[in-house]
Amino acid sequence: MSNAMWGGRFAKGPDAVLEAINASIDFDRRFYAQDIRGSKAHVAMLAAAGVVSKEDAAAIEKGLDEVLAEIEAGTFKFSRALEDIHMNVESRLAEIAGPAAGRLHTARSRNDQVATDFKLFVRDALDGLDGQLRDLQEALVETAETHAAAVMPGFTHLQSAQPVTFGHHLLAYVEMIGRDRGRVADARRRLNECPLGSAALAGTSFPIDRKMTARSLGFDRPTANSLDAVSDRDFVLETLALASICAGHLSRFAEELVLWSTPQFGFVKLSDRFSTGSSIMPQKRNPDAAELVRGKTGRVVGALVGMLTVMKGLPLAYSKDMQEDKEGLFDALDTLSLSIAATAGMVRDLEPNLAAMKKAAGAGYATATDLADWLVRVVGIPFREAHHVVGRIVGKAAAANVALEKLPLSEMQAVEPRITEAVFEVLGVANSVKSRVSYGGTAPKNVRAQAARWRKRLAKEARG
Repeated sequence: MSNAMWGGRFAKGPDAVLEAINASIDFDRRFYAQDIRGSKAHVAMLAAAGVVSKEDAAAIEKGLDEVLAEIEAGTFKFSRALEDIHMNVESRLAEIAGPAAGRLHTARSRNDQVATDFKLFVRDALDGLDGQLRDLQEALVETAETHAAAVMPGFTHLQSAQPVTFGHHLLAYVEMIGRDRGRVADARRRLNECPLGSAALAGTSFPIDRKMTARSLGFDRPTANSLDAVSDRDFVLETLALASICAGHLSRFAEELVLWSTPQFGFVKLSDRFSTGSSIMPQKRNPDAAELVRGKTGRVVGALVGMLTVMKGLPLAYSKDMQEDKEGLFDALDTLSLSIAATAGMVRDLEPNLAAMKKAAGAGYATATDLADWLVRVVGIPFREAHHVVGRIVGKAAAANVALEKLPLSEMQAVEPRITEAVFEVLGVANSVKSRVSYGGTAPKNVRAQAARWRKRLAKEARG
């Protein structure tokens, strides 16, 4: 038997294999609420335009409310034979509202319907992600402000470079996540055009009001080209791209938490709530939450690559390949949401070992640049010459196995006679970070100012 919803052209029903590969109801049921919302907006517009009677529109809207209630109550029976969420809803609506239900699909196609539903879903998801990312920023800012003056080593090439503060390091991730949120806002703004009314690909001959539909669904405007409207999945690609970048940021932080929590670093202790033990080694505290955040990035990036591959060779307009747009995005959004929540939890619970951080901050002659800067600023020699002088002084300190600030003044003067006792004012790690007062630098007063700026901004956003 042919499909009752579209099978007038077909004498026989689909093969079981086709039914299995064609059906999307197992995953696209997820945006049932968006589908029903879009249908209600569409039928209200049809009634306003005189395309359907107000009586039929009222029956359809009432029936859609009943379908929504059934789905939310868990009593709705989904059918794979009906392929997708759209036809499942419409089939049940026909049982409830009778012949009036058949008028709902006037002046639309599943092509513009699914594009609209999906945009509504992605828009809601982006709003949710933005809220989660703001919460993570709040956790980082709070911890950064508490430890604005806590000295730790800053690294390049994972080698000790210059001392920074723990607060400054955490605020770096606040900035990254701020850019992530900017990409969320950009993607949301670009997707906010309504495809509904584009029909299959060419528009419709019915006198519809697409601006009314767009307004009622919270879109800025209707899409301007019907071919583009039904075949556009840029909003999916862009969401996956921003999710991949964000997941990458979370992964970088997770990697640092993994390193910092090792006995070799000993910079932080993750709480029991975000650590696990070993089945054989009773002493172990494994940073599994951080490792999983790091590992799950591959799933998010994989979804982006998969979607780029699906879309790269499709002619206009709609092709069934585009049904592959949903599962990857659903998984990526779920994965990213879970990763953000885990990261925020770890940040709020972690215990920094400030003594270990400070001790490590002075290792590897991390204040060598401070000495070079002092030579330029006080003695007046060119930086490149100062660089060579300090390199020789570091060599002396390494040979004596002492820190720079422990090297006798006479040893320094043997390399550069103009060095005075005042040089020791810049050689300690605390003095080093305190001196980095340029805008965006690690000086504790800078960190406190930046944390306050972010706290004020985030509080304002939370108030709406």
